[in-house]
Amino acid sequence: MLTFFHCPHTRSSSIHYLLEELGVAYETEIIDIHAQGGASESYRTVQPHKKVPAIRHATAKGDVVVTERAAITLYLADAFPRAGLAPALDDPRRGPYLTSVVYVDAVADPCLVAHLNQWQYEGKGAAFGTFADMVANLERTLTTHAYAVGDRFTAADTQWGVMLYWAMDVMGLFQDKPIFRAYLNRLANRPAFQRFAKAMAAAA
Repeated sequence: MLTFFHCPHTRSSSIHYLLEELGVAYETEIIDIHAQGGASESYRTVQPHKKVPAIRHATAKGDVVVTERAAITLYLADAFPRAGLAPALDDPRRGPYLTSVVYVDAVADPCLVAHLNQWQYEGKGAAFGTFADMVANLERTLTTHAYAVGDRFTAADTQWGVMLYWAMDVMGLFQDKPIFRAYLNRLANRPAFQRFAKAMAAAA
């Protein structure tokens, strides 16, 4: 059994989308991170900072708890290989795939937060670099090929897609460029994205 610890309309949405793409059975446990004082203290046994997302995967060898979006994405895509969302270890795309998954948490998200809060800093002084460089990298990548890693959809696209959707369509932090719109439209045509979007709308 797979348990997904989730709060609608938060960063855990990208894992929600990933689970729909994987097509596996899972239970959702809603964590109210917006409550006064945040989530309940008991949730720290799952996520030490009381944040979402997190998963608990009951396996034959015991329960596996994974936190942080990049780690969850990599774990689930490898744990359920039938979905074909992760290049094999000997696939030349494996390296770019790993980079693309981690990029959202390590670079894109910090850049978005810094940009939203109008933090003043020099790119060379921050591990995640600048917002402008991040946007340019996304644009360059999606100009070169249809998805985050070449012309095949992978788990990385669940993270890139939801990040771009929130940054561009919800928060207005990205300029609505044709290359980004075309990418989001490709994802929107996927049945799993449509199921995810329907569930997200129902939780509004």
